[in-house]
Amino acid sequence: MEINVSRSCLAIFLMLFVSGLTQIRASDTIACYGKNSKCSKKKIICPSECPSRYPKDPKAKVCYVNCNSPLCQAECKNRKPNCNSPGSACLDPRFIGGDGIVFYFHGRKNEHFSLVSDRNLQINARFIGLRPQGRSRDYTWIQALGILFDSKTFSLEATPASSWDDSVDHLSLSYDNEPLAIAESHLSFWQCPETGFKVERTSSKNSVLITIPEVAEIAVNVVPVTKEDDRIHNYHIPENDCFAHLEVQFRFHGLSSRVEGVIGRTYRPDFENPAKLGVAMPVLGGDDRYRTTSLLVANCRDCLFSGAGVLADEQEDTVGVEYGMLDCSGSGASGNGMVCRK
Repeated sequence: MEINVSRSCLAIFLMLFVSGLTQIRASDTIACYGKNSKCSKKKIICPSECPSRYPKDPKAKVCYVNCNSPLCQAECKNRKPNCNSPGSACLDPRFIGGDGIVFYFHGRKNEHFSLVSDRNLQINARFIGLRPQGRSRDYTWIQALGILFDSKTFSLEATPASSWDDSVDHLSLSYDNEPLAIAESHLSFWQCPETGFKVERTSSKNSVLITIPEVAEIAVNVVPVTKEDDRIHNYHIPENDCFAHLEVQFRFHGLSSRVEGVIGRTYRPDFENPAKLGVAMPVLGGDDRYRTTSLLVANCRDCLFSGAGVLADEQEDTVGVEYGMLDCSGSGASGNGMVCRK
């Protein structure tokens, strides 16, 4: 009888041991390469909370390794924008800067503004909006992004729609002024072999993740202004336009200490954010400093972008810290008063 019990225990132990090995092997292993990687040639296993770099479930977090971090550890991140975390730009539009402080930037409808301007990167936004009778300013939303890096350009737009339909893709993409089509399925992607620039769908429609190697990652959703938002904020959205717009979250690698732009300035180590904590809608200005004449130019008053030949690791005075898509918001907080420092 004792022998049988022992054998049973041994069998159970072996089953658990094999199960444990299976779980470990089920997790992806990430290896870092490149002369600038601090984790070069190290193999890093993804945690059980996010075992895959490319999960089949669009809602699952993904495994990610910052190869420039001395920690050389895998971490879980969101592939879609988290509007309550640093680096985000959502709603009308509500920003959370690299310093973790919430602010609003109103801009003007049908105009363009630089969100980020550095020597090797320029990110502009086109604003759409409306001004109901009796209001002194426009309600605005981000309708498009224009990205300049090296000598390349990329644009992403939320296409207009009279009403919202989840079964329709409302994204329009172009690379170097040529239309870019990506199959409408989760994990479909397009990558430029010359630059490594990558656009991948994080759901079959209306969500993508943009990767500029060693420079930035940008998560984007297309969403409408809902009837509930219209009721709460009294936007007066017309019946023939749902004002499809973008939710965006940025993750940067090695911005310079002089970076400019509506949200870019908040990543500067010397930036003192004038937005007051506890204020319902703290507004930061700068429309005169960051206005550009179109989506794919860097001609704002304080723009820094210098075009081809400037790589992230060639910039002087780089901040040297990565910011972005980790969830620093706690449990569903609004973001006001959040502490998630650079």
